[in-house]
Amino acid sequence: MKGVINLRGKVIPVVDLRLKFGLPEIEYTQRTCIIVVQVEADSHNMLMGIVVDGVAEVLNLVPGDIEDTPDFGRGVVTPYLLGMAKIKGNVKILLDIDQVLTSQELHGLESVLS
Repeated sequence: MKGVINLRGKVIPVVDLRLKFGLPEIEYTQRTCIIVVQVEADSHNMLMGIVVDGVAEVLNLVPGDIEDTPDFGRGVVTPYLLGMAKIKGNVKILLDIDQVLTSQELHGLESVLS
């Protein structure tokens, strides 16, 4: 957990995705954003903030835009990937936010905030 933010009177945890995925920590810039998402934690929903390097665009997708994650070969497990979207000739990788944090990590975040 990177910290917490107060969003309309509700305290929510913030996680840096670089650290979660084992990437090197970098200085935050003017493009660094906190995206507030709703994750499923043991059959109830929880708000959390995720720090990202930047946001290029926000898209509305329909199920027809999304294709299954391709097979990356033996030994490559992709639980974080929801699928791939083809938008305007470009491919976007879709993250399954409910799979990014394990239930154990979510319990830890909930206990810190309680």
